[in-house]
Amino acid sequence: MKIALFVTCVNDIMYSRTAEATFNVLSDLGHEVVFPKVQSCCGQLHLNAGYRREGVALAKRFYNVFASYDCIVSPSASCVGTVRDLYGFSARQLGDESLATDLESLSKKVFELSEFLVDHLKVTDVGAEFPHKVAYHPTCHSLRSIHAYEAPLKLLESVRNLELVTFEEDKSCCGFGGMFSLKNAETSVAMGSDKVQSVKRSGAEVLCALDNSCLTHIGGAADRMVSGIKVMHLAEILAHKGSNNE
Repeated sequence: MKIALFVTCVNDIMYSRTAEATFNVLSDLGHEVVFPKVQSCCGQLHLNAGYRREGVALAKRFYNVFASYDCIVSPSASCVGTVRDLYGFSARQLGDESLATDLESLSKKVFELSEFLVDHLKVTDVGAEFPHKVAYHPTCHSLRSIHAYEAPLKLLESVRNLELVTFEEDKSCCGFGGMFSLKNAETSVAMGSDKVQSVKRSGAEVLCALDNSCLTHIGGAADRMVSGIKVMHLAEILAHKGSNNE
């Protein structure tokens, strides 16, 4: 299968290892993965902040870049959620019914990595090995937008030598929330600290999730609190092999 990698801004600029891990996981399963270099921001920031016209312009660009591909996969639940939930709705609100229809049609071909592996490819074991205690944080978009909760857990449970641990209030927001963390900084920091404390009590060495934006927020809190907890994107764990001892 030929798969287009929708890498997202955060991963392209800050977390290239996540993009590489996604590429490797899919390639190791025998698929051809291509990276359209002309892709840009999906417009999530603009649409969340109320800049609908600017966001829709980026949605239209997204369509022009990815429309020719049969399958688009991304290591980001929040960006996939934006494509599914906000693209067609926003275009329609601006009176562009034709674009809304095109965007809604395209959104059916856009998948977050874990749901693509488990629900589309019917794969749970990707041959990974990761000898650590790991906790999984279901980000708000993964849980409430694209409803990908079971898929990441099934993948983690299939990783060799990985001990999956649970923690209290795992489904609560970490406090990032994009614009929320900027407009309500004190509350955001408190929520992030609560999350770290809960994960720390679980005994987890590593906290993973489907969104590096949330992991950046939690990881920052973890470092400030000298918690010893490491944060990693799910894709990086899935790409981890026994010979790699990081």
